[in-house]
Amino acid sequence: MAQNVDDGEQAFARHRRIDDFEAANIVVHKALVEIRFLAGNRPSWDRTSEANLDRIRFLANMCHNMPTTPRGRRNSAGRRDRPPMSWARNTSGPEARSLILEWIEKDGCQWTPPPPIPLKRKGIPRRSLRQRATVLTGWPVQPPKGRSQLPVEARRLKALGADAVCALFEEAGRFRPDTGKVSPWLRAHLDPNAVHYVVPDPETYAWPHSDGPRPIAWWNSRLLLTMRDGEHVKSTVPVMPERFAALPDNVPRHRQHRLLHALRGLERDTYFWRKDHEAVCDPGRCEYAVN
Repeated sequence: MAQNVDDGEQAFARHRRIDDFEAANIVVHKALVEIRFLAGNRPSWDRTSEANLDRIRFLANMCHNMPTTPRGRRNSAGRRDRPPMSWARNTSGPEARSLILEWIEKDGCQWTPPPPIPLKRKGIPRRSLRQRATVLTGWPVQPPKGRSQLPVEARRLKALGADAVCALFEEAGRFRPDTGKVSPWLRAHLDPNAVHYVVPDPETYAWPHSDGPRPIAWWNSRLLLTMRDGEHVKSTVPVMPERFAALPDNVPRHRQHRLLHALRGLERDTYFWRKDHEAVCDPGRCEYAVN
């Protein structure tokens, strides 16, 4: 009888379908177990330390930002984000994608990987009727529960040149070093003749506030960028309130709404544009030399 129960539980596990959060938990758990083994395998470090470090780095990169806890939150556009494992799945290389599937299968579970990130496309998405109505009903960026509305001066979308966009990243690198030094690459690949746009539009976790042990004084802002090949992509950059207020308020109100909704509708960002562009990038074409 006990044997039959065990067999039934194993069969259930083999056929149990799991969601993205359970899949991420399986992968992160197995990665941590392997990292612990590699880090503690001291007798072999003299011979294989580089290989161990490479493997640890690979596992850590694979698991970075995996959604192990379901939050059920909506993004600032009021819609659910793309499938939780989409980012990890689509930014991982073939080796990592294969390992993720292997570990889940060995755990006796079935998981359906999320679809690929949409391919690049030119042009700006059209607004829905509801989005058009926000011109009359108010600014689309709304605060999360328990937080205050952004100040009036933040409820704007502003136009920038390429140099001004790079300046925002350079300034952000001084008060938020974790944003990375993206400006040299970005400067070489932004369309220098196009108009780009910036708008404060923080996610729930980055909503500005002054309370708590780690107050957030800046406005996480979305960027609508035009790259050298004419594709529109999105990016984000933290901007201090006084810096944003100093930018010219130079876009008609109805157009601000249209561009903000278009920006929120974009799936592709500078990361994916860069991945696709790497194969053809060279100093002669882009005036950018990879270090």
